Amino acid sequence: MLEATRSMSTPTPLRIPVADLLRRPGSSRAVAVEAPVEGLAGAGAEVPATAPVRVDVTLEQVSEGIVVRGTVAARWSGPCSRCLAPVEAEVHVHVDELYEASPLDGETYLLADDTVDLEPLVRDALVLELPAAPVCRDDCKGICPSCGADRNTTTCDCVESEPDPRWAALRALDL
Repeated sequence: MLEATRSMSTPTPLRIPVADLLRRPGSSRAVAVEAPVEGLAGAGAEVPATAPVRVDVTLEQVSEGIVVRGTVAARWSGPCSRCLAPVEAEVHVHVDELYEASPLDGETYLLADDTVDLEPLVRDALVLELPAAPVCRDDCKGICPSCGADRNTTTCDCVESEPDPRWAALRALDL
């Protein structure tokens, strides 16, 4: 808990003071912020620590606290899961979350010291949307499992063995 208190006192662009909203029921304010966020990584892709994360939201005072609605966007990069070529794209996530003084664990966010800290919301939203197995293109042929040649740029003389028929049902799945 001491760490959470200490981190709330450190100013960052993602910590938005909302005392003015809390004093006026039903009031709202648009907020647009760009800031890097470290440690945004999923199983197959990551947002570089130096890349800005764009947050474009509206903060609205409600009886429970502050509702944050809008979008979070960032560029991500990672290796293609088929051929290992570098892949980059942008992810956009819609957010609609409640900040309150006594948050429900895993359901709402902490509203402390009349401040909305958007970093946990950004982290939760983006990490869940990063691709687990990015591909450079839909028709990527991948790497030959025998010789390691990139099948997108060259052909190889490797003979593919007949697949085990017991796995036929799994091959029918489109993942």
